[in-house]
Amino acid sequence: MTIERALDIGEQAVGDGGPGSRTRRNEPVPPVARLSPWWSWRRQPTMVDNMMGLALLAGPANVIMQLARPGVGYGVVDSKVESGRADLHPVKRARTTFTYLAVATMGSPEQKAAFRKATNRSHAQVRSAPEDAVQYNAFDPDLQKWVAICLYKGFVDVYEAFVGPMTADMAERCLKDGAVMGTTLQMPLAMWPKSCEEYDTYWEQSLDLVHIDDHVRPYLYRIASAAVAVPPFLRRPVGTFSRLMTTGFLPQKFRDEMRLPWSPSHERTFGAIIAVLAMMNRLLPNALRRFPFNALMIDLNWRIRTGRDLV
Repeated sequence: MTIERALDIGEQAVGDGGPGSRTRRNEPVPPVARLSPWWSWRRQPTMVDNMMGLALLAGPANVIMQLARPGVGYGVVDSKVESGRADLHPVKRARTTFTYLAVATMGSPEQKAAFRKATNRSHAQVRSAPEDAVQYNAFDPDLQKWVAICLYKGFVDVYEAFVGPMTADMAERCLKDGAVMGTTLQMPLAMWPKSCEEYDTYWEQSLDLVHIDDHVRPYLYRIASAAVAVPPFLRRPVGTFSRLMTTGFLPQKFRDEMRLPWSPSHERTFGAIIAVLAMMNRLLPNALRRFPFNALMIDLNWRIRTGRDLV
């Protein structure tokens, strides 16, 4: 059986989480021998090489952008999959999210197939009830496209902050490569923007659908403040720094929805920190630039080999 056929069977079994559908806990996964060896990860595009590790700093901002669409925000905050909640299991949630990014950008087709099946099993449980005020379904391709676009925008924003502006040709090339952010989920490739102009139009139009209410905002504020990831005695200094970096990477629309203050003084401090980190990043060896994403790929192979959960 091919990997592609195994993936098709797995998706049919998962379905959309509705009546008559079921999840499969023991779907076949690719043999470890067909997974990418560690040395193949050294040959990646410059975009990945230069700022993979630094993407962690913009992680909370990217989560806020994704959850700013009510269908995504309510789906996460009200999710019945407790093990995937960042406020209850921050380490596990971070590992899963960053492994997804590593697989999408550096993974082999076999690794992407295995991670996609695992994600589908989890997503099958994330859907609203008919009486819920906000309707959502984790398999909604429009919402998956929004999440993928946010992930792609996050990579671009971090790259341009730490490395510099992209040329027009590089931007078009990276946009084409960025489609994996959605196709590694269940977004059809045809939904991905065909050009930077189409991407810009989609982004501007989507801002009209952004709204963070009092149900979702407290959850996101805790993520912006790193309150779920640090011990109590560190929450004030770490929270102050995390909110500064998070707000700095957010477009103004999302700052307003989150009610996060931003001033010229904040802008200068944020810019100074970015400049220092960019200089430090240029001095690091490539392996450290990619950490922890390179380590997460090793962990993924180990989890597949030993039959452990991927998400």
